[in-house]
Amino acid sequence: MAKKSNTSVRWLAVVTVAFIFAITLAPPLQHYFAQRAQINSLRAQVNDSNNALEKAREELAKWNDPEYVAAQARQRLHFVFPGERQYIVLGAPKSDEEADGPAAPISTLIPNGLPWYGRLIASITTTNVNK
Repeated sequence: MAKKSNTSVRWLAVVTVAFIFAITLAPPLQHYFAQRAQINSLRAQVNDSNNALEKAREELAKWNDPEYVAAQARQRLHFVFPGERQYIVLGAPKSDEEADGPAAPISTLIPNGLPWYGRLIASITTTNVNK
């Protein structure tokens, strides 16, 4: 009988020590894994920032090219070189594809039974849904 109580006391001591050990290690392990997740998140953010920086550098390199600047000035600002004449045709479709369809795509996601302000809000919230 004394042997049974010795093993149960030992078992209780082992379980108690294991429990105290688990309680002692739980908060540091939780902090460790939380910090690892934060580090991974920050690494992904740094990677995204580096990609954006590389794109900005490429764009800057384009703008340092005088031919690119002249092309953008012609396209965006409708500039012309001295001696040239520019004609802008208004109201003409740019291609055959645009001439057949409506000017803007009509959304099929807007419900029909709503008042005008409900349809307006629905059209704003469904814009760029598929992009």
